[in-house]
Amino acid sequence: MTDAPPDRLSNDPRSPFYDEAVLERGIGIRFNGVERTNVEEYCISEGWVRLPVGKSLDRRGNPMTTKVKGVVEAWFRN
Repeated sequence: MTDAPPDRLSNDPRSPFYDEAVLERGIGIRFNGVERTNVEEYCISEGWVRLPVGKSLDRRGNPMTTKVKGVVEAWFRN
């Protein structure tokens, strides 16, 4: 493994950007200067994160998300 986290990562196992090994290692996300713990997916190069919208769920039971643009920083916690 490298010391830099991937450019794009998702928590959803159905996504092509899902990587279980990286998620087990632990990722920290800072979005617009604030550390976030509820990020579902992020992309550093495009500058966006997907955040859940309240406690709403879609018809498959997954959290409803919204894409928010800004400055994204990621690092490994462990």
